[in-house]
Amino acid sequence: QVHLVESGGGAVQTGGSLRLSCTFSGGGYPYNFLGWVRQAPGKEREGVATISTNGRSAYVADSVKDRFTVSRDNTKNTVYLQMNSLKPEDTAIYYCAASSRAWTSSILLPEEYNFWGQGTQVTVSS
Repeated sequence: QVHLVESGGGAVQTGGSLRLSCTFSGGGYPYNFLGWVRQAPGKEREGVATISTNGRSAYVADSVKDRFTVSRDNTKNTVYLQMNSLKPEDTAIYYCAASSRAWTSSILLPEEYNFWGQGTQVTVSS
């Protein structure tokens, strides 16, 4: 089992920044990618970013590409999502997720993740 715990969400104004963290634990299940998925009120889940186990491959959704950055620190078992220039449309619950997919050349879809954290709320006001 993989255990994922998100933190760092909150309320900010338009143009502000937040850094989400996801601490992961549990090595019994093979997973090769970690990522961030968000779900806005009344909308389907949307993949935001994906990063490989070693951090060498990272993908960010086109909708946030110039503003969000995904990274990881394996010494701390933590994955980060740095979010800059936040907009009201970024308001959502952000989930950390793990995938056992062997390989990908692009951001993973929400249905391609096997394990999920509880989520952290991000609210951006205008």
